[in-house]
Amino acid sequence: MSTFVMFLIPLAAVALLMAPLIPVYTGVTTGKKARHAVIFNLCAFFGVCLMAVVLPLSGFVSAADASSAAAAASTASGLGYIAAALVTGMSAIGAGIAVAAAAPAAIGAFSEDAKNFGKALIFVALGEGVALYGLLISILILNKI
Repeated sequence: MSTFVMFLIPLAAVALLMAPLIPVYTGVTTGKKARHAVIFNLCAFFGVCLMAVVLPLSGFVSAADASSAAAAASTASGLGYIAAALVTGMSAIGAGIAVAAAAPAAIGAFSEDAKNFGKALIFVALGEGVALYGLLISILILNKI
């Protein structure tokens, strides 16, 4: 029975991780179906988060003979990796939002007057710089681990 559960739990985690791809594969983009797809994605996300909290507490994925110092070091390094991933991801999202707002305005300004190209390019580059700063911070975090 335990072997079956040990096989079923990771299978459920993989299924929950792949669940948001179902609406993408079916081509749902607008309307009521899109709203249901977003709710489905959120439920799959929170299901994975719940499994990430419950499984270590239940003892399914815990190390049997790890010392407390090694466990504390692995927890600290794990949190460092999560911090580096969050810094990179969130800065990339912020840069994408900034470029999405600045690039169309830059193209519009350039189409009206060719002299505005340099000024418009600076605003687009400033938005992209946010992602580079996030990448730099994540590299600094990874060097401290």
